[in-house]
Amino acid sequence: MSTQPTTDLEWNELDDRAVDTVRVLAMDAVQKVGNGHPGTAMSLAPAAYTLFQKVMRHDPADPQWTGRDRFVLSAGHSSLTLYIQLYLGGFGLELADLEAFRTWGSKTPGHPEYGHTAGVETTTGPLGQGVANAVGMAMSARYERGLFDPDAPAGTSPFDHHIWVVAGDGCLQEGISHEASSLAGHQKLGNLILLWDDNHISIEGDTAAAVSEDTVARYEAYGWHVQRVEQKPNGDLDPEALYQAFQEAKAVTDRPSFIAARSIIAWPAPNAQNTEAAHGSALGEEEVAATKRVLGFDPERHFEVDAGVLAHSRALGERGAEVHAAWDKQFAVWRQDNPARAVEFDRIRAGELPAGWADELPSFPAGQAVATRKASGEVLKALGPVLPELWGGSADLAGSNNTTIPGSASFLPADNPLTGADPYGRTVHNGIREHAMAAAMNGITLHGNTRVYGGTFLVFSDYMRNAVRLSALMHLPVTYVWTHDSIGLGEDGPTHQPVEHLASLRAIPGLNVVRPADANETVIAWREILRRYTKEYGVGAPHGLALTRQGVPTYEANDDTARGGYVMFEAEGPGGERAEPQAILIGTGSEVQLAVAAREQLQAEGVPTRVVSMPSVEWFDEQPQEYRDAVLPPAVKARVAVEAGVGMPWQRFVGDAGRVISLEHFGASADYKVLFREYGLTAEAVADAARESLRA
Repeated sequence: MSTQPTTDLEWNELDDRAVDTVRVLAMDAVQKVGNGHPGTAMSLAPAAYTLFQKVMRHDPADPQWTGRDRFVLSAGHSSLTLYIQLYLGGFGLELADLEAFRTWGSKTPGHPEYGHTAGVETTTGPLGQGVANAVGMAMSARYERGLFDPDAPAGTSPFDHHIWVVAGDGCLQEGISHEASSLAGHQKLGNLILLWDDNHISIEGDTAAAVSEDTVARYEAYGWHVQRVEQKPNGDLDPEALYQAFQEAKAVTDRPSFIAARSIIAWPAPNAQNTEAAHGSALGEEEVAATKRVLGFDPERHFEVDAGVLAHSRALGERGAEVHAAWDKQFAVWRQDNPARAVEFDRIRAGELPAGWADELPSFPAGQAVATRKASGEVLKALGPVLPELWGGSADLAGSNNTTIPGSASFLPADNPLTGADPYGRTVHNGIREHAMAAAMNGITLHGNTRVYGGTFLVFSDYMRNAVRLSALMHLPVTYVWTHDSIGLGEDGPTHQPVEHLASLRAIPGLNVVRPADANETVIAWREILRRYTKEYGVGAPHGLALTRQGVPTYEANDDTARGGYVMFEAEGPGGERAEPQAILIGTGSEVQLAVAAREQLQAEGVPTRVVSMPSVEWFDEQPQEYRDAVLPPAVKARVAVEAGVGMPWQRFVGDAGRVISLEHFGASADYKVLFREYGLTAEAVADAARESLRA
């Protein structure tokens, strides 16, 4: 079955009028609210219209259709470029939504927001993020095909589709786009097509002030197929030239495609075109009126849309339904030919986990010392055979992060010289590209039908932060595996020792940071994370696992780990009987053992002391107040929290009478045991702090 458009562009006067309508709507929407970015939406109108109406495979009636192409507007500030096409195509936006642009409660916020507006595939705005999201989507599409239809000839599978991304000058200046584009070229992602709006204008004016490299040559060097589309003699983008470039890009299947389209921002505004003011400001009533005259619109009318134009563009719904119906027939044949894979597809698509999956998880005997990063690796080893949708890798630290599922092939083009290269492999080699890795993980998750994780050292989460923030903003169930989580990594010294990172990451709304105390807590943490990623649970959230390099004592497993905080050791009286606690010691990660040892000292002195392990503040905060009060009784004022990092998150748990044993400065290069001793992260220090708190 072929769902590809013809090689000849079918274009008429209504298409011309529709493109000019896009420009008028962009001007009017920004002018009405008084702020926004009209210029790029005006100049890109022929490209966006051609893509949505003539090229992409999608169905306005079903924006979540599995077989659709994906569209990513990396230049998210030009959100009207997307919104107006969603309106014209009938995806659910109406003229009133464009009139409400950038206002409270509207479906058309200043930047596209995933989950807020039908047809928006990802939240964009921070420049370059969309490029990396699109790379992740292209990777996910390939892995998905490998799961469900690996033997079908190229272009014949219902899982074959394209990822389209529109990026601007700013996107391609941001470092993340360099990382992601390099990765895409290396992976030979032939399903990825990027259109660069080469308009030479940014907020500060001509981009010659900041950029001088040959961007097209740069993408050639990355291994992309490249094309350049020139303007018409009048300066406008040429739909015919764009269409042919899009078709040529689709025909290239052995590498990603890059199309440089030279445009004039705010074309054809008589005075505002090619100016920095048109990038991010309303054009002004006089300039809007003058531009409407140039385009043949009534300057006295606002948000003018000819009924014939709208009927013409809304015919996309009929075409989309036809393509969707043809795809459904192809998909039905696939289901009949692949019954076992179809069952697996339905399970994964429904956001379900296979029966008995948790029974495969390992357990660890109490008493032995195990690094939590190693325990995490054992979890992945156990889950690999039962969760084929689970895949991921590391930013060149797999041996340290323990993120490789044993026996799995490398996700690489078949002609890669690395032994075990497989385009459908599940071990991803992200290279030293932490930021692109995180944003690509967002794209993988947004694409759907797989579960992804990615690892690096906790200290390098700084490189990833904007993408992690967007994970939380979009409620995406991605898993970050951050190892070497404290000065416990030792001799590598302060450049590699995270101090402020846990506090900083916990400050991101919607991100769940999980720092297990031992191997068994690590297992339960993974179990809970995967359980939370099912649709049954509700709103998703990203998780960051903070794991130790060094071995830590293993304690008896406690399912209350999944509640974020629990009583690990109860207070006891002189005879070992349970007693009301006089002091509570709260620990996390590798410092729980300090609280346990301090408890022994205090108990020997006749002070009944409770130890609370709190692997996840966020999970604990979700619990009913009754449970939280049972773990941390309000009447017990003598409290100590201990963590080898900035202590800011813990003050609210210990109160005015409590104490926090923390690290408020950078570390040093030495054996981790020396560092813990020299910096006062000891059981003795915890016990002393408890004694002070008791006297407070």
